[in-house]
Amino acid sequence: MTDMQTLYLLVPLAPLAGAILAGLFGKAIGRTGAHVVTILGVAIALAASVYIYQDVQAGNTFNGTIYTWMVAGGITFEVGFLIDSLTVMMMLVVTFVSLMVHIYTIGYMAEDPGYQRFFSYISLFTFSMLMLVMSNNFMQLFFGWEAVGLVSYLLIGFWYDRPTAIYANLKAFLVNRVGDFGFLLGIGLIAAYTGSLNYAEVFAQADSLASQEMAVTGWPLITAICICLFIGAMGKSAQVPLHVWLPDSMEGPTPISALIHAATMVTAGIFMVARMSPLFELSDTALSFVLVIGATTALFMGFLGIVQNDIKRVVAYSTLSQLGYMTVALGVSAYSAAVFHLMTHAFFKALLFLGAGSVIIGMHHDQDMRNMGGLWKYMPITWFTSLLGSLALIGFPLFSGFFSKDSIIEAVHASTIPGAGYALFCVMLGVFVTAFYSFRMYFLVFHGKERFGQAHHGHDDHGHDEHHADAHGDDDHAHDDDHHHHGLAPGQKPHESPWVVTLPLVLLAIPSVLIGFFTIEPMLFGDWFKNVIFVGDNHVGLKELEASFHGPLAMAIHGLQTAPFWLAMGGVAVAWFFYMVRPDIPAAIQRIFKPIYCLLENKYFFDRFNEIFFAGGARALGKGLWKAGDQALIDGVAVNGTARLVGWVAQMSRLFQTGHLYQYAFVMIIGVFILLTFWFNRG
Repeated sequence: MTDMQTLYLLVPLAPLAGAILAGLFGKAIGRTGAHVVTILGVAIALAASVYIYQDVQAGNTFNGTIYTWMVAGGITFEVGFLIDSLTVMMMLVVTFVSLMVHIYTIGYMAEDPGYQRFFSYISLFTFSMLMLVMSNNFMQLFFGWEAVGLVSYLLIGFWYDRPTAIYANLKAFLVNRVGDFGFLLGIGLIAAYTGSLNYAEVFAQADSLASQEMAVTGWPLITAICICLFIGAMGKSAQVPLHVWLPDSMEGPTPISALIHAATMVTAGIFMVARMSPLFELSDTALSFVLVIGATTALFMGFLGIVQNDIKRVVAYSTLSQLGYMTVALGVSAYSAAVFHLMTHAFFKALLFLGAGSVIIGMHHDQDMRNMGGLWKYMPITWFTSLLGSLALIGFPLFSGFFSKDSIIEAVHASTIPGAGYALFCVMLGVFVTAFYSFRMYFLVFHGKERFGQAHHGHDDHGHDEHHADAHGDDDHAHDDDHHHHGLAPGQKPHESPWVVTLPLVLLAIPSVLIGFFTIEPMLFGDWFKNVIFVGDNHVGLKELEASFHGPLAMAIHGLQTAPFWLAMGGVAVAWFFYMVRPDIPAAIQRIFKPIYCLLENKYFFDRFNEIFFAGGARALGKGLWKAGDQALIDGVAVNGTARLVGWVAQMSRLFQTGHLYQYAFVMIIGVFILLTFWFNRG
């Protein structure tokens, strides 16, 4: 093994070592030991990733096997790494955001009794995600895919003594299984028709896959493969209708919302489709499917963010909407724009989640935005970094979100793929909606009159779900019951969070503002993704935008004159007017449009439908199997029936065991007679 291969191995194994030490020896090494070993592991992974990035910049890539697990039926199952520009970009994002979350967790989970366990989980998650993005074959991809799903289950249900958290992690697990079933079917089709699980070998046979049809259905094989793979991405990247798990996953502690539901796990599906671009480019049907699903998610999940009062849930619906934008970019063959938005979004969305967590600390566990207001005076760092994150999210010119989101809108505008018109309408209206709910949250939390320390709004379903103790050691204890008072008591004031919380906010704010400006040219119009992402000649992708691109500064200045900028500014202005000047208007609109509000409040009734149709159907099936299978067949026939049969045989045998000699002689004669009759009949 070469030195570079050893370094590649070090990237995922360093966080794994930290997870094992914190998880198995947490009591022995204590709280400080747990965060030291895990932070050190992720820091080593980040440093190694930076070195590997420089090596890739110098023109060195790697695609090879590290360890062969087994060979079965001519298919090799192996651990291998594919190190190229797409991989190193993902490695840097995952390790950097993970390091920020690890540091932030020291302050956020300060008094939680599960401190060591939490650090073990987030470090294990980092290992799983790195194995996923570094893989060069479908088996390892699937291993990482399932591992991030498993660890997210553990993290969402971290406070396992709370029914809402257990419900949320079970929901996430089951919905992801639906997506993973499709994903596994796609991988199975690839293995069956190509005889390989290695990316390079499969891509080499892409043209032959495109010319084949499914044996039974007659569907084009490549379309079936791509749609099955994308169903996996729909589960992991929370696309309609497999999005229902992500808002409920806010039941977990805030650091995992930032790590899993902003920067890494939910972007796994986007990364996977970009990696599979040689396959997706051969099926316009699959791309159209991707485009329509992404556009629907981008707009309709944004609408739900407008009616949320829980600060974390607003950011969660914002994540769903932005994942829709990335999916739209994949659908119009602008893979590099999707991955570019994935990167910029990871920074500003992690910043917004961690900012929300900082507000929750300052508000003593209260997450209801109706109980906030005027926090900018008390929490200046949180206020300013959250403002920067919000401006990046709405795509304000020169902020990183502007470059990636505008590129996606331009690519959709230029596209001729069926469904592009619908997608353009969704992403344009989505710009206004995003700006409106983002600044609704910003104004309600940081500006206006102070609404804390007063009679609180009643707990809505998920109103106050943070049970960590305050980082400043307040009297509240972790895992207090729900009836315990959350929020600031009358006369109490919020306070800025400790440095372990504010430092990651500052460090994430820097790329949220700057990274788009410096990376748009190489990533979208340079050779950064050359020989990594493939776009067919029949797909426009970003070609039209490239012709009019004259540098990031010129793009930002031009952006001031475009429709998306004015739509975003309109959203900000309406949010300011509604929530700062005339707060009676939203209440009036809610009364007038009660049916629409009810539809949004109930999240389009997706959960109700799933509960009745799938959960109800599963319950009915389970009850039927229990009654007919378990009670009647297994208990009634197999178990009790056998016992009854033995009892009957014994009952009959007892009649011949009387102790009288003449009866035994009679039975023997009858027995011999039956045997002879049977024997002669056979002859």
